[in-house]
Amino acid sequence: MIEEQLEEIYMILEDDIDKAIAHLKGEFNNIRAGRANPHILDKILVDYYGTPTPIGHMANISVQEGRILVISPWDQSQVRAICKEISASDIGLTPADDGRVIRLTFPQLTEERRRELVKSTKKLAEDAKVACRNARRDAIDELKKLKNNGLSEDQEKGEEDNVQKKLDAAIANIDKLMDEKEKDIMTV
Repeated sequence: MIEEQLEEIYMILEDDIDKAIAHLKGEFNNIRAGRANPHILDKILVDYYGTPTPIGHMANISVQEGRILVISPWDQSQVRAICKEISASDIGLTPADDGRVIRLTFPQLTEERRRELVKSTKKLAEDAKVACRNARRDAIDELKKLKNNGLSEDQEKGEEDNVQKKLDAAIANIDKLMDEKEKDIMTV
């Protein structure tokens, strides 16, 4: 019985940590580093015949020359709607269309802007670490409840050490992701 409860605690802990890291990766994909990245359009939804649809589901998105995203809608009547939604979004790019395709040009980042982006990525990484620490706290609280149900003090201490090891691995993973993103942003 206690083993099943321990297993459930670890499953919840790992799930929470995985969610925090997946969210961080998603946020990192949305940060542009001076190069065209199709993932920047993932959160933009266009009204496609009454249904909010991601741009990637209604158009071909390709990268030209490293700094230009070319969006080729399969339905040419949607060019204006896509341009309107991109303009209304917070990605900071102005679409240019010729009636058939839409082009998004990513400007070169200044040194100051690169430093601001690194600062915001560090904040995102810290938020992910806080989420992981909260998951650890919840797991340890559950272990303390198990202590009242027959878990020995030594077992509890050992399980807390295991929870801490999982947290340490997650924090190391977050730091690695942060270092990679910082290097990506600062590379001219």
